[in-house]
Amino acid sequence: MPEFELTASPSAVELAVITDALSAFNNSDVGPSDRQPLAVLIRDTDGKVTGGLSGFTAWGWLFTQMLYIPDTLRGTGIAGKILAKAEDEAKARGCRGAWIDTFNPQALRAYLRQGYEIFGELEDFPEGRTRSFLRKNL
Repeated sequence: MPEFELTASPSAVELAVITDALSAFNNSDVGPSDRQPLAVLIRDTDGKVTGGLSGFTAWGWLFTQMLYIPDTLRGTGIAGKILAKAEDEAKARGCRGAWIDTFNPQALRAYLRQGYEIFGELEDFPEGRTRSFLRKNL
């Protein structure tokens, strides 16, 4: 019988066992993901990264994991420009869709303006907010 260990501090090697096994299973089940990182960086005049978008493309989709706009640039339309750059690169990589999630009402409005549509929600995640999952055809 297998034994279970609950830990809040798994090692990189232990996590790699799970990741590698799941990747191998998925490759045999649905084919290779062709996962590639993708980032659109915002730099200040000194070249320092101050924000941007971080995500990846896989299985023909762009997933935006994080999008951060510095306070001084919010409300200027820069989020839309960054998303458009990421989407253009995703299309160049052969992606047919994009998805993102947020629990921030301002970010939700920005994504909806960019043509994303809600396909699911989790209420009270975090408490008092709704986490929205959005998609867009590319």
